[in-house]
Amino acid sequence: MSVVTNTTTIGAIEAPSRRNTELALLAFAVVIPVFAYLNVGLAMDGKVPAGMLGYGLGLALLAGVAHLVVRKWAPYSDPLLLPLATLLNGMGLVLIWRLDQSPRLIATSMRLYKSFSPDAPSQMMYSAIGIAMFVGVLLLLKDHRVLQRYTYISMVVSLILLLLPLVPGLGADVFGAKIWIRIGGFSIQPGEFAKLVLAVFFSGYLMVKRDALALASRRFMGLYLPRGRDLGPIITIWAVSLLILVFENDLGTSLLFFGMFVIMLYVATERTSWIVMGLLMAVAGAAVVGSTASHVKSRVAAWLDPFGCLETATDQNMLNACDQMSQVLMSFGSGGILGTGLGQGNSDLIQFAANSDFIFATVGEELGLAGVMVFLLLYGLIVERGIRTSLAARDPFGKLLAMGLSGAFALQIFVVAGGVMGLIPLTGMTMPFLAYGGSSVIANWALIGILIRISDTARRPAPAPAPSPDAEMTQVVRP
Repeated sequence: MSVVTNTTTIGAIEAPSRRNTELALLAFAVVIPVFAYLNVGLAMDGKVPAGMLGYGLGLALLAGVAHLVVRKWAPYSDPLLLPLATLLNGMGLVLIWRLDQSPRLIATSMRLYKSFSPDAPSQMMYSAIGIAMFVGVLLLLKDHRVLQRYTYISMVVSLILLLLPLVPGLGADVFGAKIWIRIGGFSIQPGEFAKLVLAVFFSGYLMVKRDALALASRRFMGLYLPRGRDLGPIITIWAVSLLILVFENDLGTSLLFFGMFVIMLYVATERTSWIVMGLLMAVAGAAVVGSTASHVKSRVAAWLDPFGCLETATDQNMLNACDQMSQVLMSFGSGGILGTGLGQGNSDLIQFAANSDFIFATVGEELGLAGVMVFLLLYGLIVERGIRTSLAARDPFGKLLAMGLSGAFALQIFVVAGGVMGLIPLTGMTMPFLAYGGSSVIANWALIGILIRISDTARRPAPAPAPSPDAEMTQVVRP
């Protein structure tokens, strides 16, 4: 008779790290923009662009550094997030460089400012800083649950960031929207960073209050309505969103913050009534401000009738908004199904085409409906991987934070793409990773870094169970 003394029946659940899959996908994420760069050079100048080798090596170096850091410090993280962000960032650099080569834009800049500075080199530098931010997040944030300790500090920091553009001498009014601050020779958009900090605050707050918000309610016409005392948070966030809309003329940021809070509130409580109330409050607020604030009113007029308002515009701001919107729609119409080809469109007729939301019109014209769908699919995959990370997270704070960041990213894509294609009024927000802008690309790389940290914790193998004190009673005895 022999006695088996090892009673452990459940070991550590080994999961593949998928780092080699990530490396293979990163190779595609670098090669595709390099071929796009070559395509633009051949289409515009008929020769291989001189900077292609440097661009390819630079993008490969940044992707390689990011991959090595993930392989070392987040080995079980999602293997798709980094390649998707790299591909979008690389294609954004190509589109910005393509617009830098436009004779029309160069001539316009020389006429207005007596000089011309290409945006692509600056965007490459911002991308490098964004990768550095991504690396910093992974190195410093060993456990995302640490952020929960800073719930109310995050609220204060986010309010400060949102109010900075209103500080005299620091804030800058750019085309009617007060969303920038100038420090030295640099412009920063604090709202891009505020969305990350606000997601931390919402996650920490809702994790504590979700039971009260979910259970203490009254049923009315099929909806569970919260008690008056529990309405405070959503009323406060709604009021802050309206203040942003009124004083900063920033429709996009207002929609983004309020929408992110409503999504996280619904996820935390599973009450549909919050979604209904949020939509009604957002529509009511937008209708009131849209009919009174001049900047928002111009964008609404351009959205309702972009060609007709070219003749009925009451001021220069409205005329500019109508002209931009009509040019954007003509760019999409010229592109058709397959587009005119990279470097062969006329989207440079839209002033500031490389900035904010207008760069999506270049995609629509030169890559057509097919290209637009591909870019939306890439963005959709990032959102899907973020939601998958939220579902797999083992702690409620991580679930809410991953869902909040994914929801904010999805809302930004919706308001930008929807605005450019005429579904909603233009918002002035930047298309993540595609449009020129240091604040946007750095903040979005930080967002990807936080999602990768949460996914690494969620996918990490479960530890082996501790030895049971009743182990002797479960011994297997063989004759």
